Amino acid sequence: MLPLFLFLILYFLKMIKSRKILVIEDNLLNQKILFFLLRKKHEIKICSSGECALQLFKSEWFDIVLMDLMLPGIDGYETAGRLRVMEKKLYGKRKMIIIALTANTLDNDRDRCLASGMNDYLPKPFNMQKFNDILASLNFS
Repeated sequence: MLPLFLFLILYFLKMIKSRKILVIEDNLLNQKILFFLLRKKHEIKICSSGECALQLFKSEWFDIVLMDLMLPGIDGYETAGRLRVMEKKLYGKRKMIIIALTANTLDNDRDRCLASGMNDYLPKPFNMQKFNDILASLNFS
């Protein structure tokens, strides 16, 4: 049996790699897939609308936001812009990573994502290696 202090050290080392991820996706199947793929290494929360995400972000910080662009109510572009305003107002200099999940893969779609405050975008279906590559390129792996 491990001594308590060694157990605690191992526990906290494991937590260092863990990220808090907010998934904003209105499709239930996509929610389940993302949860399944990410849950082993990260703490995951799921919202099905931009409004839900904005409400949750008022009281809880997330390191990474993965969001669909076509959401009911406030779309992903508007949600990202509002999250950036709230991020600065509520959390100061902390910076989260916002990544769009989209079937739209035209150059102007990527430009629109970046202009709305997102860091990058991933085409659907979700690819874990591409996700990790984006985090590495942003020095966030």
